[in-house]
Amino acid sequence: MKMLVTTGGTGGHIYPAVALASYMLKKDKQLDIKFIGNSDRMENTIIPQMGYSFIGIEAARFNDNGNKLKALSLLYKSYKECLSIVKEYGPDIVIGFGGYVTVPVLMAAHKLGIKTVIHEQNSIAGLANRTLGHFVDKVVTVYPGVGEAFPDRKVVNLGNPRESAALDFNKDRQIFKEYGLNPAKKTILIVMGSLGSASVNEKMVQILNELKNKPYNIIYVTGKNNYGEFAGKVEETDTLKILPYIDQFNVAGNCDLVVSRGGATSACEYMALGVPSIIIPSPYVPNNHQFLNAKSMLDNGACKLLEEKDLTSEKLTDMIEDLVGDDIKLRQMSEAARKMSHVHAAEDISELLYEMVGK
Repeated sequence: MKMLVTTGGTGGHIYPAVALASYMLKKDKQLDIKFIGNSDRMENTIIPQMGYSFIGIEAARFNDNGNKLKALSLLYKSYKECLSIVKEYGPDIVIGFGGYVTVPVLMAAHKLGIKTVIHEQNSIAGLANRTLGHFVDKVVTVYPGVGEAFPDRKVVNLGNPRESAALDFNKDRQIFKEYGLNPAKKTILIVMGSLGSASVNEKMVQILNELKNKPYNIIYVTGKNNYGEFAGKVEETDTLKILPYIDQFNVAGNCDLVVSRGGATSACEYMALGVPSIIIPSPYVPNNHQFLNAKSMLDNGACKLLEEKDLTSEKLTDMIEDLVGDDIKLRQMSEAARKMSHVHAAEDISELLYEMVGK
């Protein structure tokens, strides 16, 4: 089978796509995969570094209110380019994982009569996927409610391929020794995404100075760009370590509690790993989708929710203390998170794709 994958713009779009590709290649050595993404965004570097064939195109931000005529002109140009690319490659199926770059690719595939699928990671559908929902053959969702944005006959709730990594995860709390922490103590990870959050970092100076001598470990991730400035404001202790970045999946999986943003990929990983979480959704994302992701988890008992506007030392400290001191609450949240997960997502989506092309 030949499969064309289109994704781009953010890690939340890119990493689920790569996770699916990796799973499928392990199962089918004859599978031929090619990626299409933006030529000027992170996928242009990340995906080729992982060893995948990648084509970068210039795609329009078709929701750009600044110059709609220019955006439409670029969208048409990229659509014509994608017609040529898709026709030359000749895929059996095309799957998109979100981002405006997916629009011309999937529209071209639809025009050429090729089977098409989109994956919606969030609890509210993005503009690109809402646009494409009218044309594609299938829509794979993670949160059940988001399916209302698409025709019922097209929607299948199969989850996020990143969740399937939990199947191969083995807990090993000795990992905390790498950071000079005592593995026997409860450990909390506080991370605001791979780039960190300048607005949260400002508030965390006071918060960490109050938490750094508690009888549990804290790993605080500043983001690479913020580390130098932040590290000088809070002194590390035997129970507090400040880092620019970490292997988030492996560290979070061994923690007793995570304090995090509500990005689609991170939220799904916490659910699949069964990690209790306090979600502080970013208020700077389209459609407030991080809040809605967290609200879905909160409604199912899988997390606690704290909006950034309400983030104070007192509130976050009280929430952490309440959970860390109550093993029953932690266990209940862990169980609720696992119930929301789709750990077989990669396998289920793979089976759907093969079924659609009759292979």
